[in-house]
Amino acid sequence: MKDSKKTPAPESPTAVHVWLVMLKAFQSVAQCLGRKLRESGLGDSDFRVLEVLLHKGPLPVNTIGPKVFLTPGSISIAVDRLYERGLVSRVDSETDRRVKVVDLTAKGRRLISCVFEAHTTYLDELAADLTPSERVQMIKGLKKFGKKAEAEHRGAV
Repeated sequence: MKDSKKTPAPESPTAVHVWLVMLKAFQSVAQCLGRKLRESGLGDSDFRVLEVLLHKGPLPVNTIGPKVFLTPGSISIAVDRLYERGLVSRVDSETDRRVKVVDLTAKGRRLISCVFEAHTTYLDELAADLTPSERVQMIKGLKKFGKKAEAEHRGAV
């Protein structure tokens, strides 16, 4: 007869296990947040652009893209879409007329302020079972993991 007990988790999880757990957690949280964003009428890239403008202020288009992980072509399309909805303005830079500076309109600021507040509240709900020390440990561990990967990537380029 087979033993129905599960094998206990190893004392020191493998890096692959850490990566899989991190990936599954990210995907689950992203799906939940994506659903909430769609309810607000914003897509993920639109939310990211509006959020960076809310917290960083007016920025040149070419500065926004890397901050929100969008390519130059994708950021232009996102800004055009937000401009057409009246959520952002685009003006020529005072120092370089080739550069367009993007800022929130009053309508855009109202929308992203409301959506970001709901986003923050929802994330707090999702993280409610984590103690403050668990949150600190997660942040420390993820930063180490990410910085090592970033250093490896830079060395390979």
